[in-house]
Amino acid sequence: MSAAPDPATADLATAGALALGDDALVLSHRLAEWTGHAPVLEEDVALANIALDLLGQARTLLSLVGDEDELAFLREERAFRNVQLVEQPNGDFAHTIARQLYFSVYQELLYGQLAAGGEAAPLAPLAAKAVKEVAYHRDHAEQWTLRLGDGTETSHARMRAGLDGLWRYTGELFRPVEGLAVDWAALEAAWLETVGGVLERATLTLPEGPRATGWSAGAGRAGVHTEPFGRMLAEMQHLHRSHPGASW
Repeated sequence: MSAAPDPATADLATAGALALGDDALVLSHRLAEWTGHAPVLEEDVALANIALDLLGQARTLLSLVGDEDELAFLREERAFRNVQLVEQPNGDFAHTIARQLYFSVYQELLYGQLAAGGEAAPLAPLAAKAVKEVAYHRDHAEQWTLRLGDGTETSHARMRAGLDGLWRYTGELFRPVEGLAVDWAALEAAWLETVGGVLERATLTLPEGPRATGWSAGAGRAGVHTEPFGRMLAEMQHLHRSHPGASW
């Protein structure tokens, strides 16, 4: 079995595909963890469908880099290039929705820019297709943010806690990624405006703190991950590593 490509030596287009593929793969796994545990059956189905959409994106992106199974199941933690936001544990349902709102708004805007690059841009065809899926993901997160934020005192407090707890990881979303022709400053401005508008309608506000002054946590693009990611990766890779070469 051939070794997975070294991200450090990958060309620029490959580096971009790897980063976005890892984002989608890791968040897909996190959302899949809700299966059988969501608040209502409808959310079991909705979150599973979003996870499948993201898994499909991950497979397409990682196949541009190398063997998708090897990249998913045989790389070590430091070889993954996903942002730290997507690897954060689910927490309660409001925490998951906060993570999904932050990421899906970012992903929709990012894919929109990539799709506008035209067919000559390496990831434009994928982005043009994926942005339609991500629009649903963003709408799902937005509707739940409105319901929880403008709901009961308890739901409002939980949504507030989720938004505050994940805020420090959002700055990493807008650090330039090699191989992606994106106006990162414009992307961040549009993201802040969109997320801020949703929160205002949900009787919430953008969190305060270090992120607002230009500092943020997160070095996932450089292969530095948070402690929960190691445990998640061990679970995700266990079966494949335990039975190498097995077919089903």
